[in-house]
Amino acid sequence: MSITDPYDALLVVSFGGPEGQDDVIPFLENVTRGKGIPRERLEEVGEHYRLFGGRSPINDQNRALIANLEHELAERRISLPVYWGNRNWDPYLADELARMRDDGVQRVAAFVTSAYDSYSGCRQYREDLWRAVQQVGPGAPRIDRLRHSFDNPGFVTANADGVVGALGDLPRDLADGARIVYVTHSIPDAMAETSGPTGGAYVAQHLAVASAVSAQVEERTGVSRQHDLVYCSRSGPPSMPWLEPDVNDHLASLAADGVEAVVLAPIGFLSDHMEVAYDLDTEALATAKELGIAAARAATAGTHPDFVDTVIDLLLERAAVERGESVTRASIGAPGPAHDVCPAGCCPNLRGDQPALCGVDSPPYPS
Repeated sequence: MSITDPYDALLVVSFGGPEGQDDVIPFLENVTRGKGIPRERLEEVGEHYRLFGGRSPINDQNRALIANLEHELAERRISLPVYWGNRNWDPYLADELARMRDDGVQRVAAFVTSAYDSYSGCRQYREDLWRAVQQVGPGAPRIDRLRHSFDNPGFVTANADGVVGALGDLPRDLADGARIVYVTHSIPDAMAETSGPTGGAYVAQHLAVASAVSAQVEERTGVSRQHDLVYCSRSGPPSMPWLEPDVNDHLASLAADGVEAVVLAPIGFLSDHMEVAYDLDTEALATAKELGIAAARAATAGTHPDFVDTVIDLLLERAAVERGESVTRASIGAPGPAHDVCPAGCCPNLRGDQPALCGVDSPPYPS
């Protein structure tokens, strides 16, 4: 018996992104389908991508992650193919599931490139997995989603290394007094309030990671630093409340309070995709410069060896659970690990219930 049984494949499930200028608007139309977003808003957001040649960094980041996963699996002498499917761009989930079916894959562990509980970071992926399975029809591989990675010590260590590295990029006389500004994607207040099985998980999980990363940074540098959790990439109508403060507004507040240096640590993102490349590396660093604040951006978990190990460890953990073995889950502590199988009502779709895989209330597979 293999230590990955009952799984015969690992599937990396991600958001997707355009690969060139001609892809930008079609990609954004995929992302916003059914939401009534006007064309002019798509063009406005598209300009962010066009600054980078119309190419999102996320696809190359996923290719690099998969290459590192394959290397680490080989180092551990684990024979397991790795597939990759996106929600919004090629390679699409349905196409990849059909390829797995044709390759003889029957049961797959899915790693979602979103580390926290929320509708957009969890259930929406599960809904898209259900739709992909319906498209493939009979013979589609059975999919189990691995639990979210935020709680794993390897994810925290990868982010702590990023913060320590960024501190080294600041002027030496300012580094000890630098404030750590942890950044994640803003979501509507209503989505945050209903995230997780009992609500409030999105913010609580980020706060736990921020505290754990700060504790590691203090241990390594011998300096206790203040830290904050802030948000970026707000969208939607102004009448709808979203999580605040925005990173740029917060930088202005820090400048007014006399803060001279910050590290921007994107703990809400697993890789340097567009929200990092534009919202932080372009906008927020420009804001800091205008305010006279020395700023450095910490690296995301990306392909950090401890994060690559985290993905494989989560796979082996879930495989052991499915074999009925007793498992000690690696965890940073409160609020504790996310569920393997989402409870009923977890991270609800506030626009109305849609079927989703990997939950206790999931519909049966096509037969």
